[in-house]
Amino acid sequence: MEEVAAVRGAALDAVGDVEPDRLRRRIRERLEDGSMAPGVLTVLSARAVVAGAADGPSVDTDAVADRGAGVQLIYEGLRLTRSLSRAPPWEREDELTDGGDVAVTDAVTPGPTVGPDADDADMDILVADVMVARGFYLLARTEAAGEAVAVVRSFGGDQTRRRTTGDERLDANLEADVFELAAVAGTTAAGGSVTEALRSHVGTLGHTDGRLPPAQSLFSDGTPAALADRI
Repeated sequence: MEEVAAVRGAALDAVGDVEPDRLRRRIRERLEDGSMAPGVLTVLSARAVVAGAADGPSVDTDAVADRGAGVQLIYEGLRLTRSLSRAPPWEREDELTDGGDVAVTDAVTPGPTVGPDADDADMDILVADVMVARGFYLLARTEAAGEAVAVVRSFGGDQTRRRTTGDERLDANLEADVFELAAVAGTTAAGGSVTEALRSHVGTLGHTDGRLPPAQSLFSDGTPAALADRI
């Protein structure tokens, strides 16, 4: 899908000036390996507005891809934060995982000496912070800015409740919330607005077991029309 390349390229451009090089490389690795579904949904949501209007203007994919990059960066930052929250490397001795994405086989040695995995986790915290901050920057002057803030607040509340109750089902709310953010960012980019029907639909799409599938698996050429039916 051309949208995948457009969103990934815009996200990589947004973090192109991050220093030091090691930090930038870690961010690039996540953007190159992760699913671009949230960012692509932003572009498809913009196309859905046009698909639903007989005399609507065409959508500039590159322009909307900047918004998609903002959504994608926020998602990647929060996803990484979630994986650290699931298995804090400062507390565990057994194998660490990235929520099904990345396995770290070296154990963390307990005690006052910080092991290499804890050092990596410290870097990951910084990676997550930078990605979320750059995502906010890209959405700051758009109609989706308030929604982005709401997503982060909801994520924080869910993670607090998860650690208190042990309810792992709360983790799945992140993808659903981010897909709703994508719908808001995309529809408003084309001069439309998100409806409750569209929110419900994309939220359901975002509820997946395990790792978020690639955009190519979730969406097709008919997706904009399907979204348009709910606008």
